[in-house]
Amino acid sequence: MAQVIIGVDPHKRSATIEIINAREKTLGQGRFGTDRDGYQAMLAAGRKHKDRVWAVEGCNGIGRHIAQRLVADGETVVDVPAKLSARARVFATGQGRKTDPVDARSVAVVALRTEGLRQVVTDDTTVALRLLVDRRDQLGRARTEVVSRLHHLLLELVPGGAKKDLSAQQARALLNTVRPRDVVGKTRRRLASELIGELVVIDKKIKTAKQELTDLVNSTGSRLMNLTGIGPSGAARLLGDIGDIARFASRAHFASWNGTAPIDASSGDQNRHRLSRAGNRRINRALHIMAIVQLRRDTEGRRYYRRRLAAGKTPMEALRALKRRLSDIVYRQMVADAKLVRTGPGGHAGATLQSSAADPNPEIDTSEKSLPGPAIPQPRTTLAAAS
Repeated sequence: MAQVIIGVDPHKRSATIEIINAREKTLGQGRFGTDRDGYQAMLAAGRKHKDRVWAVEGCNGIGRHIAQRLVADGETVVDVPAKLSARARVFATGQGRKTDPVDARSVAVVALRTEGLRQVVTDDTTVALRLLVDRRDQLGRARTEVVSRLHHLLLELVPGGAKKDLSAQQARALLNTVRPRDVVGKTRRRLASELIGELVVIDKKIKTAKQELTDLVNSTGSRLMNLTGIGPSGAARLLGDIGDIARFASRAHFASWNGTAPIDASSGDQNRHRLSRAGNRRINRALHIMAIVQLRRDTEGRRYYRRRLAAGKTPMEALRALKRRLSDIVYRQMVADAKLVRTGPGGHAGATLQSSAADPNPEIDTSEKSLPGPAIPQPRTTLAAAS
């Protein structure tokens, strides 16, 4: 670690810094704006000290704009998770008061005393994937809201309403069958027609977003979409949030981080595991969707699920066991893809995906144990047994 640590507590329009040395002695502090002049003043204050490292809280959240500007200017920046700085603040003087200077000092102390913090790098393809898949998720939620409002209006216009899975074309055809004459009915019909127009626009945006995600995922060399249950959005979510799979020491570590590893809840002679609600819930959702698709098709995943049921597991326990196995499959696939990208054709090194994922330090307090009873190997099936 450097001789000088510059802790940064970032906000949208301001940033508070505290500069400490290896003995935690304060060398300087200040509050700066995040506009051009304020940032240059903060950078000048930091550059007065040689052998320095900037420690920014939340480099994938509110601190991203500051961290990326510092990296672009050639500074060394490490990401300090908010949960670690919060723990350090508990031991600070001042009865644990939460102020910007105290937060900045806590960030600096964590960076000084903690090994393995992620060094921030320039935004790369993983960031673009995360931006696009976030946009795709927003469009999905917007579509759900529009369809819900459309169902409400159609129920008042058409006896029995419309079917659950409603497309814009089907809604338009259904709306053409009604010709209300009263002012309330005419208003409902007009509003329903406007919602159908909104639905058409959203569907076009979703189609475009899906194609963009497909092209970008393919450009990374990832083969995640070859796995049953992973489409463009799922692959983009996995690549965007995980980044460099090498940051996970093992498949069990990865399962603990994404929340599919069960938590040991044994007591006395009773040996049992319970559901983990920790970890990256976006990745957990992608694995859940993957599991549901596996169950709907004739796959090894469905056969594994049925074997769990036959072994006495409840349907939910069997589904969790399947998600745990799928986590291993995804991990193995991403490791293989990373090796292929790094090696490249003819053994030459290629580009690698750098990690810039949320919660970059995979330190989730859950069990890293795999579920007992490995699946029977099926080398030619879509879901091979994890090694």
